[in-house]
Amino acid sequence: MNKFVFDVDGTLTPSRQSIDPKFSEFFLEFCNTHDVYLVTGSDKDKTVEQLGEELYNTVKVAYNCSGNDVYSHGVNIHSNNWTAPESLITFLQGWLQTSSFPLRTGNHIEQRPGCLNFSIIGRNCTLEQRKDYIKHDLSYRERESIAFQVNFDYEDLTAAVGGETGIDIYPTGFDKSQIIKDFNSFDRIIFFGDKIEQGGNDYPLAKILKHPSRSHTVKDWQDTWRILNENYANRT
Repeated sequence: MNKFVFDVDGTLTPSRQSIDPKFSEFFLEFCNTHDVYLVTGSDKDKTVEQLGEELYNTVKVAYNCSGNDVYSHGVNIHSNNWTAPESLITFLQGWLQTSSFPLRTGNHIEQRPGCLNFSIIGRNCTLEQRKDYIKHDLSYRERESIAFQVNFDYEDLTAAVGGETGIDIYPTGFDKSQIIKDFNSFDRIIFFGDKIEQGGNDYPLAKILKHPSRSHTVKDWQDTWRILNENYANRT
């Protein structure tokens, strides 16, 4: 049986925004007729804010914080209590002080269950401010540089680019690929994500699935909708 696993930001919604109402209606029906799972770097509250409680509670399992905080129909069934070492916080604060991007909006270092999210611009930014940072990051590859240095300096940690402005940092092995242990060998997992390339936070799960046809790299939620309509809407 097919098991459908979806990233959220950039896959089901615009990054950090709410799901499109028409797509939400389609996706809710899809969830009621297929086995659907979520795996996102965001925490539960942010995911509910984006998808709405009905949709969030309809999926079979929501793997928040890259699988470190897990909910089934809204009920928590697992949570990882890892916290970031002080030396990592100091390192990230150094980047906040030295980055050439001029704007800081607050909420730059966010500890989540089992992982940490870091953003130079900060998660309090507006959509317009977010666009400015995206342009900066495309030009300077700043997030890639930060992630590379974390991966080089901390053998027991992994940093990956996630969403449009952030970096996810977690103990090595506690990435999105960890959810595979909850599936049976005969399950055919079909994964949708927008950061499936190496260095992206969807890459570890896509890599472990191996067969390319089991992972869909999407450009945005419209791309996800199109692929579901064309290939899976009438199949289980």
